[in-house]
Amino acid sequence: MPGREFAFDPPERFVAGTVGEPGSRTFFLQASGNGRLISVALEKLQVSALAERLDELLDEVRRRQGGDSAVPAVAPPQLEDVAPLDAPVEEEFRVGTLALAWDDDESLVIIEAQSVVDEEAAGAPSDTETVADMLRVKLSPAVARAFAKRALRVVAAGRPPCPLCGNPLDPEGHICPRQNGHLHAG
Repeated sequence: MPGREFAFDPPERFVAGTVGEPGSRTFFLQASGNGRLISVALEKLQVSALAERLDELLDEVRRRQGGDSAVPAVAPPQLEDVAPLDAPVEEEFRVGTLALAWDDDESLVIIEAQSVVDEEAAGAPSDTETVADMLRVKLSPAVARAFAKRALRVVAAGRPPCPLCGNPLDPEGHICPRQNGHLHAG
């Protein structure tokens, strides 16, 4: 069965956000435009890695283009998006693979989020058939910077790390491996 493709070129809004309380949050990428709203679920580490790699990509493009680069060094304040995810947040699919690219011809960032594919259920696809669902967005460099800034802020808003082992601290503490299994209260 061919996968669905959700393309936004460009989206009216593209953000990372969460639903739930720290410790049991679900992370989402959400794109909207032309009356459509698409939300895809992913892991916290995927959001963090996407934001970090996006900043690295933009820094590299900026370095290569030199002084006449259209890539901003930091996210423009007017593009900062602090609003919650748009409702309803309905998961279209769970992300398995993320891809990031720079389109030099259009000076745009391309982000692709592909669904997890059950290999047995998918069977053997033909060379031209895609079995995974995909969200593809094209962003200007300034919007991409703003997306990365928000995504890193969303990731950091979770539970604080234990100062001893780095694992997340629950409000009541946690069993710290650095304390030989004794309860460590934050």
